[in-house]
Amino acid sequence: MSSLKDYIQLTKPTIMLLVLFTGATALVMEGSMLSDPLRFALVMLGLYLSGGSANALNQCFERDIDSQMSRTSKRRPLPLKRLTVRNSFIFSIAIGIAGVALFAIAFNLLSGLLALGTILFYSLFYTLYLKPTTDQNIVIGGIAGAMGPLIAWAAASGTLTLTPVILFTIVFLWTPPHFWALALFCQEDYRKIGMPMLPVVRGEETTFRWIMIYTLAVIAVSMTLLFVGVGIAYAVVALVLGAVFVKKVVDATKARTEASERKLFFYSMIYLFALFFTIIVDGMGLIS
Repeated sequence: MSSLKDYIQLTKPTIMLLVLFTGATALVMEGSMLSDPLRFALVMLGLYLSGGSANALNQCFERDIDSQMSRTSKRRPLPLKRLTVRNSFIFSIAIGIAGVALFAIAFNLLSGLLALGTILFYSLFYTLYLKPTTDQNIVIGGIAGAMGPLIAWAAASGTLTLTPVILFTIVFLWTPPHFWALALFCQEDYRKIGMPMLPVVRGEETTFRWIMIYTLAVIAVSMTLLFVGVGIAYAVVALVLGAVFVKKVVDATKARTEASERKLFFYSMIYLFALFFTIIVDGMGLIS
């Protein structure tokens, strides 16, 4: 029997927390909605509806794959038969239309188009084409998960500037090391279903090398926020967080154990949330 919880699970709420947090960070840096909490909340709602739609459609299309993977078969509502495919598609499309309409009507056409593009890119191009055909799926697909700051900034201002592009780039570059760490300790699942994830196709040595490259890249890009007004205190925190990130990569590369790979995966989440929390605090003038 389906429940509201099952429909929420269809939207991948953990991933959506990341999208909302990075989008909120962009709104704080843009500044115009800090005195208008209702419109701020509406942007968050629009992000959840549109991003949740993309995630839900992804689960609809990948229901057979999810049923074969140990990581998803006992957690997601479609493999568990708690939702019908028909109802899941209807829900996914309905919240997507609602999210795009909210941005286009309550804010501006640019934010609506960005939201629509994110849904179509992730649910169709990434899910149906990139993911099953290239080991660079996570890299290119990361565009969708990084769109929160761009959509939120566009909703608030009607334009895009360097600041949201930097925030987008941080999330975009962070995505490969985060998901490749997951792919390392779940690689047997991916091998079983024939999914060309980097560890399966090119091996662990290559995967760890690329994880380090992207980790260093995201740290470097995080420093460019100094050019758009963040303070030195942010830079110090960002460098410390980045140094720990590098150490986790080095430790996992040396150990080659599931435990070390899981530690890298979970720290990558801590890194991003802590980094964006620091940006928010700096943007609100609470550190200097």
